[in-house]
Amino acid sequence: MVYNDVIIRAILGLILPPIIKYENTVLLTETISFDRDSFMSHEESVRIIEPACRDNSDFASFSILGESEEGRPIVGVQLGTGNKKVSLVAGAHSDEPVGPETLRSLIVQGLAKRDLLEEFFLEHSLYIVPHVNPDGEQRNKVWMSDWPALGSYLEHVFRELPGRDVEFSYPDRRVENQLVSSWLTGAGPFRLHMSLHGMGFSDGAMLLIEKNWSYRTEQLQVGFTEAAHSVGLRMHDHNRKGEKGFFHIAPGYTTTPEGAAMRTYFLSRDQPDTAELFGDSSMEFVRGLGGDPLSLVTELPLFIVEGDREPGVPIAYLNFKKALPELRIQANNAAAISEAKATYGLNALPIDQAVYLQLRALELGLSAIGEQNLAE
Repeated sequence: MVYNDVIIRAILGLILPPIIKYENTVLLTETISFDRDSFMSHEESVRIIEPACRDNSDFASFSILGESEEGRPIVGVQLGTGNKKVSLVAGAHSDEPVGPETLRSLIVQGLAKRDLLEEFFLEHSLYIVPHVNPDGEQRNKVWMSDWPALGSYLEHVFRELPGRDVEFSYPDRRVENQLVSSWLTGAGPFRLHMSLHGMGFSDGAMLLIEKNWSYRTEQLQVGFTEAAHSVGLRMHDHNRKGEKGFFHIAPGYTTTPEGAAMRTYFLSRDQPDTAELFGDSSMEFVRGLGGDPLSLVTELPLFIVEGDREPGVPIAYLNFKKALPELRIQANNAAAISEAKATYGLNALPIDQAVYLQLRALELGLSAIGEQNLAE
């Protein structure tokens, strides 16, 4: 249940805008789909995206912002010519490939079906970085090629540690962040920012909402919950009670992560060296460019954990996390993998469904900022 906004106002004593109902949702999900069962490499995607932009130069521009630490191109694409500016980035965590697939599909299919989206492109300008961390993608190449083999994922998955985490390295802790920050600075401020993420395992979908918008997005929450249910997903309801800045909004919804909150968390535990590893998030960076942007972070599982849960406590998921280190050791043991699947489910979320939910979050976010204009 989404919290009653009137009750929250009374308890907190806050003066908040009225609840907004979105009547004119931008239906990207009716135009764009994902028709493969495997992941595309960064190199392959660049070869497709560049000519698509070149052939539609009145609505799109393609830029090589620079090179990653290992020399791979960091691509920036502007779609549309409108006044509503939106920033979209994906791939910050290199073991989360659905976000880049979503943005690649948005660019290529959006341009291929431009006649259906002409009004949208005239109203919006999307500044898109399909993959901000192609070096990390390369380190996950084996399991991505073997998808959806659970054993391969457990054996080969790679995630950058704090200090190397691209999401928490804004504006300039890594060269990739420098390139993206410079490009977005020249285009901002923005009305909407999304950083497309994912989870290796969870018992449902999550959507993180920037704290300044948490009580202005009730209909967005309703719409995204309905979308998750439409593909058979529950909402991942894990109330972390403000740990590391993740404050519970409603089942499946928390506030977006902030580098400042991460630093405070570790400083409060007398771990200054760990605190120093966290710069700002992309959400903090974009808000710093001005205006009042709505920021969203999508969190969708690669593998779905089945089992018991209570309000705010995903019991089966937490039990699985305790078992996960040993399961990684047993990644090549077919019997251990089969037993884990029998106990926890661990079915792969189809890529097309995950892409749909990413796009649905985007179109609901676009509707939210559009309706906010009407309320001002």
